[in-house]
Amino acid sequence: MKRRPSAYVRMNGRMRRCGVLPYIESENGVYIYVEDIDPGMGKPILFIHGWPVNQRMFEYQFDVLPRFGYRCIAMDLRGFGRSSSPWTGYTYDRMSDDVRAVVEAYRLRDFTLAGFSVGGAISIRYMARHGGYGVRKLGLVSAAGPVFTKRPDYPYGLPVESVNDLLRQTLADRPKMLEGFSKDFFAVPHSEPYMKWFGDLGLQASGHGTYGTLVALRDEDLRRDLPRIRVPTVIFHGAHDKIVPFESAQEMHRSIAGSQLYRFEKSGHGLYYDELETFNSTFLKFLQK
Repeated sequence: MKRRPSAYVRMNGRMRRCGVLPYIESENGVYIYVEDIDPGMGKPILFIHGWPVNQRMFEYQFDVLPRFGYRCIAMDLRGFGRSSSPWTGYTYDRMSDDVRAVVEAYRLRDFTLAGFSVGGAISIRYMARHGGYGVRKLGLVSAAGPVFTKRPDYPYGLPVESVNDLLRQTLADRPKMLEGFSKDFFAVPHSEPYMKWFGDLGLQASGHGTYGTLVALRDEDLRRDLPRIRVPTVIFHGAHDKIVPFESAQEMHRSIAGSQLYRFEKSGHGLYYDELETFNSTFLKFLQK
């Protein structure tokens, strides 16, 4: 039998073994939770989840991909799920540094990086800021790039005032904000139990982490990062995405040399579940190339 590899934490600037606890210390006192399915076996994929949920959103990918020889690794971003919720650090730079800490702690090499929504934005920043350290392929799923909000020189995305309204709702009634946001997330009706479960993932986040990450979505700009991506990249995007419009995916496709763009005709932002079987089969083909 293959032994389960030990996890590591950063102590006094060095990575130290800590049994099999699924946490790594990204910076002083900030611990990132990592789920590692089939550890030590299969080709690794590191998943970065979207706002405002956590890594459990990928449940219906984790149920399938290990059967085809893939090791699925997913982290909860700071402020979300079971990771620490520090008051600061909700920038693309800092969160991409958290990704680097996970990559180093789990000794990932020649892996696929798959980012959804803000996880896609953080993945793009990781490729630029850390030179794509260890990454063999990049999958951008409904990625929140190159810019999440409309600018004078960028006509796509949500109006800034719409994001500001979400920020106000986050501070006044976060459960109601999450319920409303979920209604725009999918283009296909899903069961009431599923939607409740999805909303509960958002409730597992901290309020200030939810707020801070949304500020990053509103303010950050990835246009200079995109040309620095040098690995095979596939962009997966829903035709009916109300959160990150399909035009944004086309902009990313134009700016990432050699990238491929897959349009999901029946999907909204949550294409990974709107067209579950189609997405899983398309994503698997991307992995197998």
